Amino acid sequence: MTFLFRNWLSAAACVLLLVFAGSAARAQNSPSSAAEKPASSPARHYVGSDACKTCHLEQYNGWKKSRMANILLDPKQHPEAVVGDFAHPDPVRTFTLDDVAFTYGGRFKQRYFAKRGDDYFPLPAQWDVAKKKWLAYHVEAGTDWWVPYYGPTNFDRPTGPTCDGCHSVNYDVHTKQVTEWNVGCEKCHGPGSEHVAHATKSNIVNPDKLDFVRANDVCIQCHSQGRPLKNPIEGKYFDWPVGFTAGERLADYWQLEETKPGTTNFFQYADLTSHKNRMQGNDFVQSNMYHRQLRCFDCHEVHSSVVSNLPVSGNALCLGCHTKQNPAGLRGTVSEHTHHSANSAGSLCTACHMPRIEQTIKDNYVAAHTFRFITPDDTERSGIPNPCTSCHKDKSTDWARQQLATWTTTSPWRVAR
Repeated sequence: MTFLFRNWLSAAACVLLLVFAGSAARAQNSPSSAAEKPASSPARHYVGSDACKTCHLEQYNGWKKSRMANILLDPKQHPEAVVGDFAHPDPVRTFTLDDVAFTYGGRFKQRYFAKRGDDYFPLPAQWDVAKKKWLAYHVEAGTDWWVPYYGPTNFDRPTGPTCDGCHSVNYDVHTKQVTEWNVGCEKCHGPGSEHVAHATKSNIVNPDKLDFVRANDVCIQCHSQGRPLKNPIEGKYFDWPVGFTAGERLADYWQLEETKPGTTNFFQYADLTSHKNRMQGNDFVQSNMYHRQLRCFDCHEVHSSVVSNLPVSGNALCLGCHTKQNPAGLRGTVSEHTHHSANSAGSLCTACHMPRIEQTIKDNYVAAHTFRFITPDDTERSGIPNPCTSCHKDKSTDWARQQLATWTTTSPWRVAR
């Protein structure tokens, strides 16, 4: 009996050791472990992008020319950054270049920030790059969710709580100071002090090594509309994920803007496609691409200065994955799929699957990222523009529906009912 009891104790001890060993192994390999979340260590701090240059010169040089690195620029230090016409008077523009502390953007629009005290404020005009003209800039009532919490004028609305957390590295809500303006290396890789002192793979965040949720969160932290889980903060309402650091789960800090099926509003169309710019993340999490665990940087080369950070142009990027061997790939030629000639605009993958329907400035639009094909019926039901009549502007949705009904290579239940 004693022998059996001792054997039972030994067996139980072995089981406990295996359980603890398994728990330790799972903790070590868990996506939330310290080894994969180096940014959470209190010993690490931000050092600025220039500290990365010595070892990562190629990536640094590519990033330095990118829009990420040049969102906010001081026109006194960078006069070449100014694209708006300050040389000629205009009744819309009521300020001069001397009033501008920062230019903001420059691809579709350029806005201008003034500094008052320790805060920045948006000036009341913006430059339409495509049309080369001044437009008034003021966030109207009934648009952004945060508008009721601030006064009615631009100078009641500091950019600290509404903008600056995404346009800087390590914005401090208490001191209003930053490690650096613009989207620097540590915005995506976390605090770099320990890595700079002694570089290892375990003491810096590499988004490529994260699970697909946290990898995409690195981009979605700024390319989305939502609000912090805890608001107000320091008595103000913030429109960016305060406290989030690359490598963590964004959902612990940030709630995406609520989707409301059947509703068209400032943020969305009735089919849940985004209605405005900076909502690529809101779109993407709805997509099959996201649910197949693709990451934003599987398509976007984030250290590149090329427009939209795309490594290749045309259909090459899409067809690199959507091959005949891929269940989601083409079965024939591009023309057979699109029913347009091979080199026409209608045969671009993005023309139908990423239509430019999300407004960034009046009459200027950016691409949707749900990758859904929007049908003529969707237009009639939800008021969302479809790619057929957006291109063939002289045609009706009935015409588009009839055309799609003749496409025998495409399911009528998806595009022509």
